Amino acid sequence: MATVTLLHSKKSLQSWLADYAVSHQHPINKKIHWLCVPTIFASILGMGMSWQAAFTLVLIALVMLFYLRLSTQLFIAMGMFVLFCLAAIAILPFGFKFWFGVFVVAWIGQFVGHKIEGKKPSFFEDLQFLLIGPAWVANSLSEKLAKPKSS
Repeated sequence: MATVTLLHSKKSLQSWLADYAVSHQHPINKKIHWLCVPTIFASILGMGMSWQAAFTLVLIALVMLFYLRLSTQLFIAMGMFVLFCLAAIAILPFGFKFWFGVFVVAWIGQFVGHKIEGKKPSFFEDLQFLLIGPAWVANSLSEKLAKPKSS
């Protein structure tokens, strides 16, 4: 039922990103999130692929539909990241316990970042922000790559 809600959200990507950015202003919190959000995403894929690969692939497809609904560019960027993660997971000799440990450590980092920020995590208000975090990192990265370098 929650997945159906995710796929039919009326908010635009820019609206989601603006709402997410409200609780991600402190430079240290931003850096922590740029590291921890992709790490959490990858660790979830690692745990899922270690536990129940078919179910994980179905969830990935649903998440990718959410991203496609928001933006084709985001869908492509996240698709490339998912493929990179899946390839790394397939190559690395780690199992569920390793990925779970990575997940826990990265979440501790997230909460430290929010303590520094002085604001609660966005997902406390709406669970869909758990999917917006990776989009926010991807958007931040694409903005940095698009900026011309000054000499």
